[in-house]
Amino acid sequence: MSDGLEDVPARLRPAVRATLERVGVSDSHLAVVELDPTGMRALNLEHRGIDGPTDVLSFPIDPESDAPGPRELGDVFVCEEECEELDEAVIHGVLHLLGYDHETDDGEMLAIQDEITGALRG
Repeated sequence: MSDGLEDVPARLRPAVRATLERVGVSDSHLAVVELDPTGMRALNLEHRGIDGPTDVLSFPIDPESDAPGPRELGDVFVCEEECEELDEAVIHGVLHLLGYDHETDDGEMLAIQDEITGALRG
């Protein structure tokens, strides 16, 4: 049986799994794609109009669906060369897939991100 993380690089699965568990999401699927700075720059330019690489971009598909079956959460693109901390960037991206928005939520998303990151570091 699949845990919905088959499209996540193995080294990033602990961060993704911890994020989903923390926010109570199960029976879902998402993908994490690692890009180099050139690929991330192109994606950032195409989707955000910003001509430069960034650490993480999220493209949610089904953040709040009540449909039966697994939820298709979307895709996270991450560029390790642009990250201060790779796991933290992945956690950030997954939280965005789940509908969190640090620009509008009075700090909730970043507090959850810090909690998960701290737990992973032990």
